[in-house]
Amino acid sequence: MVKVLGFDYGASSGRAMLGTFDGEKITLEEVHRFSNDPVKVHGILYWDILRLYHELKTGIIECRKKGHDDIAAIGIDTWGVDFGLLDEEGKLLQNPIHYRDNRTDDMMEKAFELVSKEEIYKSTGIQFMQFNTLFQLLSLSREYPELLEKTKSLLFTPDLLNYFLTGNKHCEYSIASTSQMLDIKTGDWDKELLKKLGIPTHFLHDIIDSGTIVGNLSDQVCDEVGIKSIPVIAVAAHDTGSAVISAPANSENFAYLSSGTWSLLGTELKTPVTNQLAYEMEYSNEGGYNKTIRFLKNIMGLWIYQDCRREWNKEGEIFEFDDLEADAKTLPPFACLIDVDHKSFYHPSHMPEKVQEFCRKTGQHVPVEKGEIVRCIIESLVLKYRYVYERLEQTIGHEIPSLHIVGGGCKNIMISQFTANALNKTVTTGPIEATSTGNIVAQLMALGEIRDLAHAREIIRNSFEIKTYKPENVEKWEEVYQYFCEHIVGKG
Repeated sequence: MVKVLGFDYGASSGRAMLGTFDGEKITLEEVHRFSNDPVKVHGILYWDILRLYHELKTGIIECRKKGHDDIAAIGIDTWGVDFGLLDEEGKLLQNPIHYRDNRTDDMMEKAFELVSKEEIYKSTGIQFMQFNTLFQLLSLSREYPELLEKTKSLLFTPDLLNYFLTGNKHCEYSIASTSQMLDIKTGDWDKELLKKLGIPTHFLHDIIDSGTIVGNLSDQVCDEVGIKSIPVIAVAAHDTGSAVISAPANSENFAYLSSGTWSLLGTELKTPVTNQLAYEMEYSNEGGYNKTIRFLKNIMGLWIYQDCRREWNKEGEIFEFDDLEADAKTLPPFACLIDVDHKSFYHPSHMPEKVQEFCRKTGQHVPVEKGEIVRCIIESLVLKYRYVYERLEQTIGHEIPSLHIVGGGCKNIMISQFTANALNKTVTTGPIEATSTGNIVAQLMALGEIRDLAHAREIIRNSFEIKTYKPENVEKWEEVYQYFCEHIVGKG
């Protein structure tokens, strides 16, 4: 029996998962769960990083209290792009800022005045998102250059938490690749691009491979949490990088959908793709375990649905997702649709009204009831999956026969079945705790307990429930999809 502890930090919550491997199967046990609540102060949206570190130590303590003081390693994954800045003494210069803060609202346009959009893509191979680290640093270099002058280390969120545990600084490959600051050919920092944009590079650390042991728990941390010093492993530290590891594929030609607050739809490749269609569609070539390429596109995902629920819960009554979806199922299909990636849905607050406004502007039925809004969001989301999937196949030049959905979105049967219908392809779902599973598997590979990715995926297929969905009512979905492409995508 080998036990490892995986910490998975999402944009709204985090969990500590104990993984136990008996040589054939992995079992998971949640030992600690916590919310991740950003804090807005004087108009700036921050991550509460010290609280997140406190929850990390609490997770280790809870693991020990449950009788698991014999864990062999710890690994951390988080969302991408965000970072902490440290001074020469290794102290935080400011609280890390949330990627949904509005400081980057016009930074892409300012960047393109200095370096063309096509040149940036050909160099980095990354989808243009206004929150990418590249544009966050461009904003800092223009508004607070003195802050960057004081900075001696830039550490992405999982690297920062690893530093708190070990005292060692590094940048892991998969999380660094989300920044839009790596040279797609070399996998190292594109310092020439950063120079053209006026962004300093003196605070960037060397990039290490996923699966590298970065150090051991410091004596101080061991004293606080009450366990012996054990290795800390830089897993595929971007949560999608860990989630893709867990896709239970039995061939190299597969597509995955990591479904959560964001939806990441793509395939795993050995080499990057930066052809004209990839540029036009803005597919990302992000780093994966064993230097694989996660060729994918970000889709807004369940964020719109989640934020609608938050708004409704503020009214006083608590609405559960299952109840909202049960209501949505009783309503007529395809009453109205939205483009889930429209810029109006990016920032939080007033989300139901934003859905209604999009429908109003595009001349559609305007949903009023909560069930109507939920059905609109879910149907629109899976139609966007079809749109991205088709262009994914066109870009790489061959058909992908099936889709694996991993992550929390697996629990939504409505979305899973609708996705099979919209794509007219077989869809499998599971594991639900995909990111934690990938995190734990990466640790086991680093420790030599699992041979490689193929072996890991075989173990995952044998360890977790995998459900299969077959397409239904394909003709109607095809008709609606054509309407969606002509009248909804890019409108509003």
